[in-house]
Amino acid sequence: MVEEAGRVAVAVRAALAWACALGAWGCGGTGHVLPPGPAAPAEPAPIRAGRASPPGTYGELDVVHYDAVLGLPAPGGTVVEGVARLRLRPARESLSEATLDFTGLAVLGVSVEGAPVRARHEEGRLHIPLPPGTGPADTLSVQVEYRGSPDDGLILGLDARGRWAAFVDNWPNRARFWLPSVDHPSDKATASLTVLAPEGWRVVSNGTPLVQGDPAPPAEDGSARRRWSWRTGVPVSAYNLVFGAARLEVVPLGVAACGRAPAAPRADGCVELSAWLYPEDVAQASRSFRRAAAMMDFYTELVGPYPFEKLAHVQASTRFGGMENASAIFYSDEALARGADMEGTVAHETAHQWFGDSVTEADWPELWLSEGFATYFGHLFFERAEGEADFRARLEEDRAQVLASAAVQRPVIDREEEDLFALLNANNYSKAGWVLHMLRGIVGDAAFFAGVRSYYARFAGGTATTGDFRRAMEEASGAKLGWFFRQWLEEPGYPLLSVTHRWDAAVGEVVLTLRQEQDAAWPTFRLPLALELISGEGEPQRERLELAEREGTFRFKADRPLRGVVLDPDGWVLHGTRRGASMGSAWTR
Repeated sequence: MVEEAGRVAVAVRAALAWACALGAWGCGGTGHVLPPGPAAPAEPAPIRAGRASPPGTYGELDVVHYDAVLGLPAPGGTVVEGVARLRLRPARESLSEATLDFTGLAVLGVSVEGAPVRARHEEGRLHIPLPPGTGPADTLSVQVEYRGSPDDGLILGLDARGRWAAFVDNWPNRARFWLPSVDHPSDKATASLTVLAPEGWRVVSNGTPLVQGDPAPPAEDGSARRRWSWRTGVPVSAYNLVFGAARLEVVPLGVAACGRAPAAPRADGCVELSAWLYPEDVAQASRSFRRAAAMMDFYTELVGPYPFEKLAHVQASTRFGGMENASAIFYSDEALARGADMEGTVAHETAHQWFGDSVTEADWPELWLSEGFATYFGHLFFERAEGEADFRARLEEDRAQVLASAAVQRPVIDREEEDLFALLNANNYSKAGWVLHMLRGIVGDAAFFAGVRSYYARFAGGTATTGDFRRAMEEASGAKLGWFFRQWLEEPGYPLLSVTHRWDAAVGEVVLTLRQEQDAAWPTFRLPLALELISGEGEPQRERLELAEREGTFRFKADRPLRGVVLDPDGWVLHGTRRGASMGSAWTR
């Protein structure tokens, strides 16, 4: 192991020399690299990806900036060498050590402010001693050198076309498998990534390019590599820090958000969009990504300025259909290779740039602030582009998913679920999208979109909670909305409605009885509801009511008996139905 450590230290020192030459670290030569020493064995990854962190783990440390150099192996190899320098700030007085998430790779050396320190690497955490008295007034530079084959997070393997590639796939908390980090959405930092990639590959990452394909130190087998560097000056969570390296073709997709993208480096303030695709799949640029610029313009107009420097749509190795990495969205390489139309996913992931990437949920249980917003605002693009019928069809698909899902037995904001992957369910996507739609129906378009814009402007570049969003909507609408947020997000289920009616000829009224027949474990919902009374002659009679009990009886003037009742004819309320009721057109399966 000692001989191996010495050889690795040479490789790491070479990588660091390139980073210093880049000028990003402001260092001279390799003076901050630790001398060769015994390498700790790689951990067996004791912390399984996707598990929620114990309470109190986060909040003591603020990473201000990540600066990492990753050396990739020749195709077929899986061993990477890395040097990560973090600028960090303690969040409380007298913090004795900085605790970073890092698992599965061998730590070769750690330094604080250029001085070697003896760190502990155990149970998926790297504990780094800090100078006595370190507190919030201090910003420290911590450097970690490491090596090994990542167990997860950084995926090295064959792409959909059978060629070797490397793609980062961090969500939810898998950055720890390749990057020492605070691997939690509450901590956001700027970042620079330098990747030494095999000859012939291109590298895409967050932010703007600094170096594109310059000569770099060779891989361990002597094969040629090229250096690619990217930097994002907009703070993002660790799960958003990514790179992809493969034989990709770059297809320009135009510009958008002109004059409304503060981070864009172009003199005209426009954001450049591009598609990074395998050579065989460049036709997808005009299939799945043909309206990418229109989507960005739409969300810029509807929500607020585009938050990042550019937007690359990348064919990638990811376990997800799409992953919203800030300014570099990754899409399933297999789906694009088979020619799937990914335009719905493109709208969803583009909306994430505002909701999830710029305004990030402060903790995992409030994932709906990311996925629910991306779902609903994805649909809103098609309401604008294709019309209301298309929009309603997408909502109906979501309604059917909610009614068929076991996830609705738990609340949307699920504070008991520890498996983060289990949060990728109908609650946080389809039901949460419906929550936004119902809120829009209650407060009206003007107040709804004003509230959304206020919420975004207030929390862009940071983190937010459901309470933050509720307060923004209450300010915009002038209404108290605690009841709405509580019943739809903090409680399980949805209302299951039945209706009966009779004709009271003596007074010329229809007597309508509306019941909530959902499971007793589900709440009794407060439901502002429209309905149509169908008599068979002339236009349906429109009425409104509010049901706040399990059963309510309502009387409406009418000049003849009814043939039927249509509940919620305009499709503003998520519900199921029982006997005696017909559904409005928006509910038709």
